Amino acid sequence: MRVELTADAFSKLLSCLDSDRERAGDRYEELRQVLIRFFEWRRAAFAEEQADEVLNRLAKRLQEGVVISNIGGYCHEIARLVYLESLRASDSKRTSLDEVNVEPTIDATEDARQKELRLECLDDCLRALPDANRELIIGYYHDAKRDRIERRKGLAERLGLNREALANRAQRLRSKLEQCVARCVTKKLTI
Repeated sequence: MRVELTADAFSKLLSCLDSDRERAGDRYEELRQVLIRFFEWRRAAFAEEQADEVLNRLAKRLQEGVVISNIGGYCHEIARLVYLESLRASDSKRTSLDEVNVEPTIDATEDARQKELRLECLDDCLRALPDANRELIIGYYHDAKRDRIERRKGLAERLGLNREALANRAQRLRSKLEQCVARCVTKKLTI
């Protein structure tokens, strides 16, 4: 069950984490990292997405007016449920070996060509962005997990944005880039 996060619910979650918006953003990111590790330790396939789902559900419950005295413990219980749901979902998707099609759907050269096209298109789409937007999106996604928090904090300060505004702007830019790359790849495949 995927829960969509609304701006109001996210704001409510941040206010429960800390009264100072900046510290609340830091606490949110720390909590998210703890949840990611929770799922990684259990070898979950999509640890980051599952951590986001936990936080979305927490925010929804807070928005509904549920009073939570121990956010960490509550998150752990939601994480446990999300993990169990993912196990059930993967069990339902399993098929017997007799049902598996062993014919290759895409040969390796075609798959490599598509990856090459996506990278070419990503370069083209990045070059088409204004310098400030290109700097923001590259800076936002540049570092490995451990360095990401400090890098993003510095990027937000340099751009004069709070971390929430930076995250929103980066998400919008990423969506535009994904659309641009998809259009570009489709165009190049039809040529």
